[in-house]
Amino acid sequence: MKLGELTAGLDILQSHADPELDVTGVSFDSRRTKEGEVFVAIRGFETDGHRYIPAAVKAGARCVVCEEKPEIDVPYILVPNARRALAILSAAWFGHPAKELKIVGVTGTNGKTTTTHLIKTIIETCTGDMVGLIGTNANVFGDVEEEASRTSPESYDLQHLLRRMADAGCKWVVMEVSSHALALDRVYGIEYEVGVFTNLTQDHLDFHKTMEEYLKAKSLLFSQSKKGVINLDDPHAQYLIENAKCPVKTFSEHDVTADIVAKRIKLSADKVEFCVLTIGLLIDVEVGIPSRFTVQNALAAVTAASQLGIDLQCAVRALKNCRGVKGRMEVVPTGRDFTVIIDYAHTPDALQKVLETCRELTKGRLVCLFGCGGDRDPTKRPVMGEIATRLADFTIITSDNPRTEEPGRIIEDILKGVSAPKSRYTVIENRREAIAYALDTAQKDDLIVLAGKGHETYQIIGREKHHFDEREVVFEHLGVKMPH
Repeated sequence: MKLGELTAGLDILQSHADPELDVTGVSFDSRRTKEGEVFVAIRGFETDGHRYIPAAVKAGARCVVCEEKPEIDVPYILVPNARRALAILSAAWFGHPAKELKIVGVTGTNGKTTTTHLIKTIIETCTGDMVGLIGTNANVFGDVEEEASRTSPESYDLQHLLRRMADAGCKWVVMEVSSHALALDRVYGIEYEVGVFTNLTQDHLDFHKTMEEYLKAKSLLFSQSKKGVINLDDPHAQYLIENAKCPVKTFSEHDVTADIVAKRIKLSADKVEFCVLTIGLLIDVEVGIPSRFTVQNALAAVTAASQLGIDLQCAVRALKNCRGVKGRMEVVPTGRDFTVIIDYAHTPDALQKVLETCRELTKGRLVCLFGCGGDRDPTKRPVMGEIATRLADFTIITSDNPRTEEPGRIIEDILKGVSAPKSRYTVIENRREAIAYALDTAQKDDLIVLAGKGHETYQIIGREKHHFDEREVVFEHLGVKMPH
């Protein structure tokens, strides 16, 4: 491809490169740069891509796209925003795959993963089309299932993934859209058929600094969507509705002014049942995911289906076939007289909802095991400590992904929010030992919630990932054979 073709959509401040130059690709990591590629110098959290221009040129980069003039002699193009430039160049290099797909984006602090799975099932069932899925757990299309490195990939990797999905025959893609992806232009240039907002609670303040900035990042989704879906029960709904650049439909468990409302909610040990009320329709809904927040996730999915023009009766029938997502209220089959549930809850709101849901399902004691991630928002730690020790009968405070922080220091932060008597909690820093303790002290009809890791099969200690699958830990300790 000629450089001029590749850069046609760029906002260029200065160009010091021949548009007739032949280029062989796009890169943003000097360690992955190959001969003939265009290297985009991005400013990251820990380092600045401009520092790696010499390394990229040495690796064979033919041209550099950057925000400041390179210190070495190389053809270059100056742009005001290198992150947006990477998104534009990547889309061009892969032949603008997003234009060949109908894309649904789901954003929010909690519920994104389950909601995307529900929407995927509805679209597949009601249209018969192949649907790609991009999310926290995995990227899925056809027979391909790949582990996801982050909720929303970097723009180059995202465009490459969309190209593979389009080439595989996908007509649709349903994707989780993180606040990082929106703030850092990873999804820049993508037009969504529908953007969906689940909720907003405290998380990622290490990056966004304030809840206002976090909300502002989430709201960006509705500036690049044709239609919107917003949870009217969330206190930030009005801000999102007022600032949306597209027509919006709302859903609610409580507010009858919403476009789609849930009525007659019934929670069972193996499913949730409720009625969907909308203009001229009252439809019975059943979803085989036993938790209170399944109601809002299902409402989000049904409202998205409505915005896509899918028949609501068909959408509701599709939901009946949905089962839980790995690491989201996942029951571990131990064969014992107590229950173990694994859930990804790693924010105050998610932990509260999980424990409140589990309380409704528990005949015996409700036991909560949790920790907080290192190098992440420390202000949520005491809040989660207070929630866990208030809502559970017994709490085991342990480690999560400590990353570069000392686990003991993280636990000290959690304990600052704990006012419960010491008889109602204990501290066991080693997560494997903490799980063993929970299992060894379990009583008949207890429900043990292992919160925070969810689908993750690793623990990040320092800067290294160590294999750690809580399912395996439970089965090994109980001497139970791991099911396939």
